[in-house]
Amino acid sequence: MDVRVTLAEEDYCYVTTTGRVTSNPHEIEIWFEMNGDTLYILAGGREKSDWVKNAQKSPAVAVRVGDQRFGGTARIVTDASEDALARRLLLQKYAPPRYSGDLSDWGRTALPVAIALTPAAE
Repeated sequence: MDVRVTLAEEDYCYVTTTGRVTSNPHEIEIWFEMNGDTLYILAGGREKSDWVKNAQKSPAVAVRVGDQRFGGTARIVTDASEDALARRLLLQKYAPPRYSGDLSDWGRTALPVAIALTPAAE
């Protein structure tokens, strides 16, 4: 079985960035979806989110999904077709019955961030 398929079944991932001021690790829990070796997340707080600011300053991040750990490089999605893909993937994943709330504003206004995953160093 493809480990990416198994990981995509998880509801949350944990992304650890390096604090842009403190240099301390900063971990968030967030919804995600996979597309190949790329993990997509939508930042509801857009560029104001601390973790986004951290990732912009230091794109190297750590990602945990289930019991799997990865390194990664984060970037804000700027390409229009990739932006549409990220939004579509996340909205499809968290559509009812997985989540019963209205995600239309989030899906339209959140900032898409892509993380290119790499195997974690042991």
